[in-house]
Amino acid sequence: MNLLYFLLIGLLAGWLGGQIMRGGGLGLIGNLVVGVIGAYVGGFVLGLLGLSLGGGIVGPVVTATIGAVILLFIVGLLKK
Repeated sequence: MNLLYFLLIGLLAGWLGGQIMRGGGLGLIGNLVVGVIGAYVGGFVLGLLGLSLGGGIVGPVVTATIGAVILLFIVGLLKK
């Protein structure tokens, strides 16, 4: 069940990241994949900064969205 929860959070974060980075996204499927990977990136980056956004549903979604935006920004730089 935890894996399913993680994937759903990542998919939502990928979609949100694509909306935030309008024009810098990778399409629906690409943004969803980036969201799942971004969940790891967001947790890593916020962990390095010593930040925790709490539990529940909002904290992990915000964390994963931050990671997805970071990844979409980096991918956008590499595509140019």
